[in-house]
Amino acid sequence: VQLQASGGGLVQAGGSLRLSCAASGRTFSRYTMGWFRQAPGKEREFVAAITMSGGSTYYADSVKGRFTISRDNAKNTVYLQMNSLKPEDTAVYSCAAKSDPHVIETQHRLYDYWGQGTLVTVSS
Repeated sequence: VQLQASGGGLVQAGGSLRLSCAASGRTFSRYTMGWFRQAPGKEREFVAAITMSGGSTYYADSVKGRFTISRDNAKNTVYLQMNSLKPEDTAVYSCAAKSDPHVIETQHRLYDYWGQGTLVTVSS
């Protein structure tokens, strides 16, 4: 499956952005989808994940209550709505797909496919 992330940009603290990740290739609905981010000089970290049906979601503590992950299997797209953004949210955000549609996974090494990142910059 090929993944294409978009929607990044520059936003002031307290603002919102919505990231999109469009998938093509194999059946999108058979994958658990995740969002990860990597800030300069830091390790890649888990942000959010959603199972095949969208019935289960999971968030990193740092974004819980501010970010929402969702998916539209008819459009082969997963979204990350980011509200109340903080400067510490600045990072390159990447989407990933894992070939197990029912299991939430937070370890980036266990994802099978990755899209290119999209840069989110939050100014103070």
